[in-house]
Amino acid sequence: MINNTSLKKWDRLKQKQLDNQFINEIKVGMSCSDFEAKGILNKVYEVYQPFFDNSGSLRSGQILFQVVSVEAGVSRKLSECPQKTVVLTLDSGEEDLLVREKEGVVGLRRHRLLRICEEAFQQGGILTVEDIANRLLNCGQATISRDIKAFKDQGIILPLRSTIKDMGRSLSHRTMIVKEWLLGNEYYRISKKTHHSIQSVQNYVDKFKRVISLAKENYDFHTIAFLIKLSSPLVEEYYNLYTTLDIVSHRKEEIEKLSKKNNS
Repeated sequence: MINNTSLKKWDRLKQKQLDNQFINEIKVGMSCSDFEAKGILNKVYEVYQPFFDNSGSLRSGQILFQVVSVEAGVSRKLSECPQKTVVLTLDSGEEDLLVREKEGVVGLRRHRLLRICEEAFQQGGILTVEDIANRLLNCGQATISRDIKAFKDQGIILPLRSTIKDMGRSLSHRTMIVKEWLLGNEYYRISKKTHHSIQSVQNYVDKFKRVISLAKENYDFHTIAFLIKLSSPLVEEYYNLYTTLDIVSHRKEEIEKLSKKNNS
């Protein structure tokens, strides 16, 4: 026999939840339907969820920053583009101090420029030169333009709003790191060559392996991007690298073992 009193108790408890409070406030304040109020609530979650997720997990030297979504076409006005909230590392502590000691102020600025561009891109966003110069690295836009050219001379195209259309078949720096690993280089050697910490290199490789493992399970790029928290273009770039590169045998075996383990 169903206890109606008990059912009413649980219904009352549900009504005390914050989501229901918000929905009721919107319905009364805006004279809208329950469906419309829930739609507004979902949109609030979409916009503010990054702050809820990251507010307690930001490391020292990191910030939350609003950027243009990588999905926005370059032909669209900046004011009309969808945006993303991403976590950027402005100061990586000892890693940055070592770069400053060896390469000076210019080397450190370029090291940080590369890092924040890749972090934004990995999370589905792209920075602008104006944002970097005026809000993040506090230098002239001409200085950032020179840094971008210096990277381009090395064959590295930074994922920026002004350069993303020129990336074409060029590899992002993150993908270049993964490429080094696929060709057989060890973390330590890659770290020294690319001026990234060993932990960063390992993180890039781990996410790459997860991308390939999910792709082998026939997940589409957008789903993989959502599950691993990468941008769809980066996921596609990883997959293209895997399918076109002549990978050394022991790296292939390592990836295959992970795929079999995940499928078992």
